[in-house]
Amino acid sequence: MDPNMMGPPAGRPPGALPGQGAMQRKGSILNALEHLERDKLAEFCQDITIDGVIAQSATITLNRGQTLWSSRGSLMAYSDGIDWSLKVPGGAGKAIGRALSGEGLSLTYVEASRDGAEAVISANQSGKIVTWDLTRGPIVCTSGAFVAALGDVDISVTTARSAGAMFFGGSGLFMQRLSGRGVALIHGAGDFIERQLAPGEKLLVSTGNLAVFSAEVNYDVRSVGGCMKSIFGGEGLFMTEMTGPGWVMLQSLKKLPVPTNPQG
Repeated sequence: MDPNMMGPPAGRPPGALPGQGAMQRKGSILNALEHLERDKLAEFCQDITIDGVIAQSATITLNRGQTLWSSRGSLMAYSDGIDWSLKVPGGAGKAIGRALSGEGLSLTYVEASRDGAEAVISANQSGKIVTWDLTRGPIVCTSGAFVAALGDVDISVTTARSAGAMFFGGSGLFMQRLSGRGVALIHGAGDFIERQLAPGEKLLVSTGNLAVFSAEVNYDVRSVGGCMKSIFGGEGLFMTEMTGPGWVMLQSLKKLPVPTNPQG
């Protein structure tokens, strides 16, 4: 049996997240995404447990006074001792950009009023949930990739760096940029595929298969070229062009569109 189908082993210490990280090569970004050191995790919550195979969810255990942000509609269940409300990270000044990013005006703000309170977070789509320690560097999430964030995290909206990417990139004009000191939970449809890019190295990605990337990567679009490719290639007129240095995380399935709610 595939060991990744068996869930976490018995006696797994809190904060050691299941996944494929142990099989990744040394220095793997996917390994860093999937696993957090216990002392890092303890700053922001008591524990994070990833459950499921086809459509994963995350159970986040908080101590009294600890908080998290989650994407709208992702709070699947919660225990006594969890209070939540809708807030706009960064205030009204960032509300318009958030609405245009496809994530809605506000996020769900969760706070624990007792130790051991649990919140269960889900992306409501098939795929994997992984974690990222933001002290390793800021990241940019395409629509639907951001699930939750804990700690002192700045959740802002960034725009594509060229007019072509804005209108034809497939991930939208606006994307979410996460930075600061904390932990981000990221969702990818299907499986994650890692690519690390050297300075100037380029990677062309099919529209919709881009999940998240390090903030230093340049994002643009390139025409596939030729009428036959455009009409019969199945990828449309353009591919997303990523230029290093930095890392790119692809998702093996194109993410389903998430209906937007301009009121929240």
